[in-house]
Amino acid sequence: MEKRKEITFKVIARIRSDFPDKFGIPRQSGLLKNLRSTIVFEPEFRNADALRGLDGFSHLWLLWIFSENVRDTWKPTVRPPRLGGNTRLGVFATRSSFRPNPLAMSCVKIEKINLTGEGAPSITVSGADLMDGTPIVDIKPYLPYADSVPEATGGFAEAVRFNKLEVSFADGVFAPGSAAAFPEQKKAALVELLSEDPRPAYQRSADRIYGIRFAGFEIKFQVQGDHLTVVAILPLQA
Repeated sequence: MEKRKEITFKVIARIRSDFPDKFGIPRQSGLLKNLRSTIVFEPEFRNADALRGLDGFSHLWLLWIFSENVRDTWKPTVRPPRLGGNTRLGVFATRSSFRPNPLAMSCVKIEKINLTGEGAPSITVSGADLMDGTPIVDIKPYLPYADSVPEATGGFAEAVRFNKLEVSFADGVFAPGSAAAFPEQKKAALVELLSEDPRPAYQRSADRIYGIRFAGFEIKFQVQGDHLTVVAILPLQA
């Protein structure tokens, strides 16, 4: 009997996050504790019974699709950004988005299970590393006794660590008429995001002004040594 070569997945939900594009998204899930996102189920799966018992868990595994990197071909080696984009490793030794099947997994913390309100049921989570609108194909509870391996080794990802940056804001960034409308409740997440150094590993110019889009604003910043300075926060055009 010939085995099936292709399997079709259903999109069960999509993430609603503060990242409208890929640049600036955390390198891994769980790094930004203050970052909030919402899992919004597709109409077919918008059933509270599907979440029964979930309130007993603290964390979830999200299985999702690299929807911006879907390709018909694949390569056995990739160049991980963590290594500066110059070293090739086997695709299965990395978490690169350029894979035979564009699947990803993220561990997130459950902040709230929303059973009422618009789009209910939905799940508010923290620590997600997904772009806004990313399709999710499955959700599974995190099991500490099975999923945590304290003695595990991290390969090249452990050997190459990024130092956290000290973050400050230039005078006038939050002055009235500039970024005064930036949500106060999102400032902690913004500082976490910037402290992780969102620049690509191969871009380290001290003179360059970088920009990422986050929470409806363009955040412009400059990095000199271990210090990042936000020079402007500009509302995005609707």
